[in-house]
Amino acid sequence: MRTAIPVKTTLTVLTFVMLLLVPQAIPSLKNYMSIEPKSAVAVLDFPLKPAAVETLVDPLASPANLSHSLNQRLLEKAPTNLSDPAHVLDHFYAALLKGEGVHIIHYGDSPTTADLITADARALFQHEFGDGGLGFVLLARPWAWYNHRGIEMSASNWKIDVPGYSTLKDGLNGLGSVNFRGAPGAVARWKVKSAHRNVEIAYLAEPQGGEFAVEADGAAIGTGSSILPAGVDAFTPGYASFDIPEGAHEITLKVSSGSVRFYGADFRKGTGVVYSSLGVNGANVTLLSNAFNEAHWTAELRHYKPDLIIVNYGTNESGFPAFVDTTWGREMRKAVARLQRAVPETSILLMSPMDRGAKSATGEIDTIPSMPRLVATESMVAADTGVAFFNTFEAMGGAGTMGRWYTAEPRLVGADFIHPMPAGARIVGELLFSALRQGFNQFKLQELKQKVAEQADKSAREASQRP
Repeated sequence: MRTAIPVKTTLTVLTFVMLLLVPQAIPSLKNYMSIEPKSAVAVLDFPLKPAAVETLVDPLASPANLSHSLNQRLLEKAPTNLSDPAHVLDHFYAALLKGEGVHIIHYGDSPTTADLITADARALFQHEFGDGGLGFVLLARPWAWYNHRGIEMSASNWKIDVPGYSTLKDGLNGLGSVNFRGAPGAVARWKVKSAHRNVEIAYLAEPQGGEFAVEADGAAIGTGSSILPAGVDAFTPGYASFDIPEGAHEITLKVSSGSVRFYGADFRKGTGVVYSSLGVNGANVTLLSNAFNEAHWTAELRHYKPDLIIVNYGTNESGFPAFVDTTWGREMRKAVARLQRAVPETSILLMSPMDRGAKSATGEIDTIPSMPRLVATESMVAADTGVAFFNTFEAMGGAGTMGRWYTAEPRLVGADFIHPMPAGARIVGELLFSALRQGFNQFKLQELKQKVAEQADKSAREASQRP
């Protein structure tokens, strides 16, 4: 005996199919395609709590309900562990949809310093939406493990200053929070693994500055100066842009005279996604709430025009329960307020820390008690300040995850139960991308519905005006 498909279900399926087919039939709406083969993300098989992973389609569902189930899962359900009630991510989604270039800035601590998590998220975004280039890279390695996937670095004769570890107190830090002072003899080299069109050198413009030269594969491509004009005593961010000859891969920066305070280099290819990974070893949220001169930082952020800023701190703070319970939330609010004043149109996403484990008296690897409280505080701060929140802690499996990751094969976290191995970092990067990709699909569906409705209204008006 056959069971009739309910009318409501039928209409839902037909509407869903229509919305999928309309962008393919109308060239002007091609950017609104919501399901594309290349958007599928293959997350590694890793040990999570069962509740942390859901299948797209219920394998026990009847064939009549499969299309509706897919519709519900892909488009109607909120992205997993991503909260955005104020729709602050709409600016970011609109930039992705427009397809004319998107810049993501990701502030974080030690995993970000090594381009862990961020490199995998970058690769997924660039595969899906186009490769806009490497983005912002530091001048030299402040830490031996500093890395940015896709580039090799070498440097010599630099004085390196990092907020919290140096005597510099002026707050005139570069976008990546690190300062590099060099005189003649100071050299920095970057060897990019794929061709780029342009490199922009960032420095501090100051009255007593210096001059520098830039080469591509050993041939001069230009010079720059950090010396302010006579009579100007303001210390401001400075930038010098150089076109990279076709086929060139090694960029060299040399100080030729005076003393120059550099910040880093920004590598671009053209349109596509640029994902700048800005990690500082041992950093916590006070780096953004206090260490930057606000006017200087604002000028830098406006120059780089990010469409999305991800704030990813909390691991280091979680080791200090009193700080978590009394101060952490207040400092995060200050950091968010600074960002909102600097770039009010930019989407802001607070990304919680991963799980952090510690051995108990019984030898079990348990989540430290302060971590769930810190994550709950961050979620509250995001809601109160009107920004988005990604719950990394729950997305990766919640309490006890680092214990499971440590005993996994292959091992996904180091012996400190804090720092992920490359395979573990890849999981987190994929989870972040998947949540944002699902949110983008929802945004596209809503935009498409509006476009279809507008087209229907236009057609109706035109029909009514015909004789």
